[in-house]
Amino acid sequence: MNSAEPAQSYTVTHARVLAIAVPMTLSNATTPLLGVVATAVIGRLGQAHLLGAVAMSSVVFDCLFWLFAFLRMSTVALTAQAVGRRDVAEERATLVRALLVAAAAGLTLIVLQVPLGAVIYSLMGASADTTRAAEVYFHVRIWSAPFVLANYVLFGWLVGLARANIALALQVAINVINAITISILVVMLDFGVTGAALAAVVAEAAGTAFGLIAALRIVGATLPDVATILDRARLIRLFVVNRDIFIRTALLISAWGFFAAQGARSGDVVLAANSVLHNLMLVGAFFLDGFALAAEQLCGQAIGARNEPAFRRSVRLAIGWGFSFGAAATLLILALGPWLIDLMTASPDVRLAARDYLAYAAFASVVGVFAFAYDGIYIGATWTRDMRNLMIVALALYLATWWLALPLGNTGLWIAILMFFGARGALQAARYPALVKATFSATGLSSDIPLPARRD
Repeated sequence: MNSAEPAQSYTVTHARVLAIAVPMTLSNATTPLLGVVATAVIGRLGQAHLLGAVAMSSVVFDCLFWLFAFLRMSTVALTAQAVGRRDVAEERATLVRALLVAAAAGLTLIVLQVPLGAVIYSLMGASADTTRAAEVYFHVRIWSAPFVLANYVLFGWLVGLARANIALALQVAINVINAITISILVVMLDFGVTGAALAAVVAEAAGTAFGLIAALRIVGATLPDVATILDRARLIRLFVVNRDIFIRTALLISAWGFFAAQGARSGDVVLAANSVLHNLMLVGAFFLDGFALAAEQLCGQAIGARNEPAFRRSVRLAIGWGFSFGAAATLLILALGPWLIDLMTASPDVRLAARDYLAYAAFASVVGVFAFAYDGIYIGATWTRDMRNLMIVALALYLATWWLALPLGNTGLWIAILMFFGARGALQAARYPALVKATFSATGLSSDIPLPARRD
């Protein structure tokens, strides 16, 4: 960080935190609707293999696209830091660079769709009819990849600018267009799984168009020059941050994949019960991720402004509000969990098994507060190398706990996942003081790579 630049003075308030966190929580809650709507509409066709194909493929795309979540996270952080430096040219250049990466990644997925689909569905082990229908869905919906990834960038850029309401409107627009389009293509025109996949493509493409229009309204006629966009130092920094977040996200997805696989080995009832409880955990995750996004923007802006008091207050408020909502989610799941379990499954065996492990799912919200909050803090500060390394340690502790708790069966698996949540937060909290000191010291850096100098 260039210590010659004066710190920018501003105040981080509760209202600023909530102005980002609340719209982001609502946006998170709407995100799964693409898969839910597709599953519901296809379910009306009355063919089990079609329903299974769409449900399975929706999970595939959730995991596949989320591997590229670094596009959203890094864009939030780098945009917010530019806002803190009052570097308008870099705010705009960050958007263009990230969109170029999104386009390249999306087109690569399209080019590789045949081998990618073959590998994925050969590993799924579904019936022949389900697999054929799933592959049809996959090879149509994969064309949405450039738009999905561009929407990650646009969403992150808007959050980085603290325009959370526009980001929420963008997500809602995608979901509404998807619901309308899928109803027309599947229910009215009888396009089946092809229609369900095509509806997702149309919705994401429309979202990209709306997002670009919103971005152009914000930036006006002034666009960054090519030299700024292709600045070598900034491109290297973007690559390093994206690389670290990608590895961290892949490890996180692997941890949940391991959890699902071990549950499946315990039998269909336990697998179904864990799936039901995982859906309940998402309630808490929606709230916690909203405050993590608030931390990304506020901490990133404080880093760019070289404002240590604002940074520390952003951290305190993000953790404080996160803990309040995490505790509320825990109490809510404990109170309403039995009723929600009965609502989600009619199987007496699954209901009984889910009740046995309900407390573990409920406490995941409060145990995970620090993991979510510090993820947001580390991303906003672009301490991504440390976040990546600490995720590796947390994953090792998770697997070690699972191995030691093997005699406990599914109970041991739930203990291990809670250990994973707790370890992520504890490790990042322990590393935090040293990183803050290094970041705001006279010779310190705000990230693994020095912040570029401001361009006026």
